[in-house]
Amino acid sequence: MSVSGRSARKLLPVALVVLAAFGVLVGLGVWQLERLAWKEGLIAKVEARIHREPVDPPAEADWPEINYDRDEYRRVSVQGRLRHDLEVQVYALIDTAPDGSGGPGYWVITPLVTADGSTILVNRGFVPTDRRSPATRAEGQVDGLVTITGLLRLPEEAVLFTPANDPAKDSWFVRDPEAIASAKGLVRVAPFLIDADATPNPGGLPRGGLTRIAFPNRHLEYALTWFGLAATLLGVFAAYAWSRLRRG
Repeated sequence: MSVSGRSARKLLPVALVVLAAFGVLVGLGVWQLERLAWKEGLIAKVEARIHREPVDPPAEADWPEINYDRDEYRRVSVQGRLRHDLEVQVYALIDTAPDGSGGPGYWVITPLVTADGSTILVNRGFVPTDRRSPATRAEGQVDGLVTITGLLRLPEEAVLFTPANDPAKDSWFVRDPEAIASAKGLVRVAPFLIDADATPNPGGLPRGGLTRIAFPNRHLEYALTWFGLAATLLGVFAAYAWSRLRRG
């Protein structure tokens, strides 16, 4: 066997490893392109939903069929009476207020009892930390029949560093209708919330209309990065193989 043939055989294991790594990198790039298509579809879907005329929220009989693709961010409107005595505050960090204000505070989540006796949890909006106590915003504790218009939201999922809810201490970090209902002794509670729109509450608090509807979309950038790494890997291997063969 010639020297060049022996050199080529020695390159074979390296070539196999490079080929496997190349396939993984290309696969990651393709996956990011698929994510890009999904994200663009989600953005278009949300943009269409939030500008439609409000409809009734799903009826209690339809609650088991609710899903993210069909129902999240639907614009709904419902009447009922707010149970301010069962309000909870969920910690939040806001940086998107239209007036430029923001910072740490709380979402005010209040049960709304509808005419048929079922309950929907309403995120009435944001209050800063010094207004967490309902006593500091008594004007906003509206009595009587009210109409809530806003966006239907499914239960929030905790991220890696989100503290766990502690119902015993009435300490909340994730908007979880089932957990809140259990802690407050509520029955017939919808498996979703409604984020109230920007219709002002008496006294200005809670401040609604702060639902985050901007989604980061860097999937094309990620895809190009993976494809670039794949191309670089081939280039480096080609240079390495050419060098070995020449020395051989």
